[in-house]
Amino acid sequence: MNGPTAGPVSGAMSGPMSSAVLKALLASLDRRESVATVTVTAADGSFAHTVGNHCLVWLDKERPAVGDLGLGDLTPGVLYDARRALAEREHRHLSYTRPQGMVKVFVEALVQPSHLVIVGAGHIAVPLASIAATCDFEVTVLDDRPQYAHPARFPSAKQVIAGPFRAELAKLRDQGKLDRHTYIVLVTRGHQYDVDSLLEVLDDPLAYIGMIGSKRRIRAVFDLLEQEQGIDPAKFDRVFAPIGIDIGARAPAEIAVCIMAEIINLMRGGPAVPLSTQIRQERQARRARATARA
Repeated sequence: MNGPTAGPVSGAMSGPMSSAVLKALLASLDRRESVATVTVTAADGSFAHTVGNHCLVWLDKERPAVGDLGLGDLTPGVLYDARRALAEREHRHLSYTRPQGMVKVFVEALVQPSHLVIVGAGHIAVPLASIAATCDFEVTVLDDRPQYAHPARFPSAKQVIAGPFRAELAKLRDQGKLDRHTYIVLVTRGHQYDVDSLLEVLDDPLAYIGMIGSKRRIRAVFDLLEQEQGIDPAKFDRVFAPIGIDIGARAPAEIAVCIMAEIINLMRGGPAVPLSTQIRQERQARRARATARA
């Protein structure tokens, strides 16, 4: 589960937001940013006047909060705890007791759903879209064949796109949908389509890029792109290829499970070792040797 997703402001909030806070909140949701609303829900003593105060915090601790809780020296600690709640994708009720009074705060984590873009609508894409939707991902499926990229094949997908791979990926970028909440899986029917799609998204700030293929094929693809197109070899370190975690998968649904397992493992900081690790380490070692000889 991805935890709470963006939605209406909780009824736990006990007063109207200021226009500045509301404007910043709506802007963050439009930009698909995860943000937490922090509300003083109860207080006494010298804090009594703060009930109903709101502010917003983001994961970036260098980004200043918008709004004022009015809690004085207590505020930095509250904002720190709010950011932790947001990072852990959880709503939280927090309580603080100081000599001057008691404060209760509600943190609502408005977390954008992770977005999985499946490039290729073949036999692996069908179970992968279903599994990803079950795991609370927003799913987009893309293929250049309308008979495959059809909503009837992907009832759990939010969007099914039929069109040229690179052109449609560029449109998704223009729509702001290739961001750090986006995971891309390249499982097209042909070697060249995977490579073209990889080149289209390689420089985007994505959470994950995975590409299907054997170790032999992946090594050949990366070497070819370095030599013929002069791409910085380090750029391929972020590509998970071969895709997935080794669970001995063979059938399409089993392969879909190993792909989704890798995505969740990355998202949650799990201990499983991706299939791509060996190739990544080989390439890094080769660059290190080349640097040492230079």
